[in-house]
Amino acid sequence: MNENNNTGSPIPTGSDYIVVKAKENGVQVIGLTRGLDTRFHHTEKLDKGEVLIAQFTDHTSAMKIRGKAEIWTKHGQLESES
Repeated sequence: MNENNNTGSPIPTGSDYIVVKAKENGVQVIGLTRGLDTRFHHTEKLDKGEVLIAQFTDHTSAMKIRGKAEIWTKHGQLESES
């Protein structure tokens, strides 16, 4: 069952998470939308050592990572390159 957040929107349960740890300044994590037209809908910029925990949702179907970072998913760990 979905709970509601403070905006009244349902919070998806059971959605996948990823963890991104920046290995350099300026790493970008870009969320891409679902639907017929894939679009950028959110961007975060991380500095070296910062960690972002992100969730795939009803609006986010993919994430693009630019820069050198460690990424953890339920499928394993990998590193992106600059």
